[in-house]
Amino acid sequence: MIRAQIDHLVIAADSLAQGAAWCEATLGITPGPGGRHALMGTHNRLFSVAGEPFARAYAEIIALDPQAPDPGRARWFDLDDAALRAAVRQAPRLIHFVARVADAGAATRALARHGIERGTLLHAARETPGGTLHWRITVREDGQRLFYGALPTLIQWDAAHPADALPDSGVRLQSLRATHPRPDDLRAAHAVLGLEGVDVAAGPPGLAATLLTPRGPVTLESKGL
Repeated sequence: MIRAQIDHLVIAADSLAQGAAWCEATLGITPGPGGRHALMGTHNRLFSVAGEPFARAYAEIIALDPQAPDPGRARWFDLDDAALRAAVRQAPRLIHFVARVADAGAATRALARHGIERGTLLHAARETPGGTLHWRITVREDGQRLFYGALPTLIQWDAAHPADALPDSGVRLQSLRATHPRPDDLRAAHAVLGLEGVDVAAGPPGLAATLLTPRGPVTLESKGL
């Protein structure tokens, strides 16, 4: 039986400098280091949002890496989308979340039987001071997130996980909520994955994460992206 868990929130930024400044102003913390993704021409910074019931959860601030060559394919998380790029030039934005599974191949096949093409399972890696992280992740050829980011990308980590090296940031994920014009379809897809912890309701497309931060409760919203 598939048991997907919320692994991390994806916050898109125009640059990592912009993302770090936003994080300090909005959440009251400085994000930790991340690394480069050679496969996709992106890089990131991370901070923990772990707590009950979201063990080992973290947030990723991700941006195109200006020093990386064009990857020659659509980047993950719709990061090449013109509307998304225009929005994050104004300010970083929550756009998606990633769910970890023990067997990403089985989870991808389960979605396919449900009529959802989650994407090819790719091997990816990035260097960290503690060694190389390795994972398998679903990425569609068109780079789309699906359901406006409310259907998670699937990830299967090798032995090491980023949360293992993340200090307590003082930020806790309190809730994750998705709205969509087809809530029953979205709930059914989450059920296929055995995903819990995401509230789904009818409404315009949107994703909202409420965080308890040093500045008090803060809700990050995708606002239809």
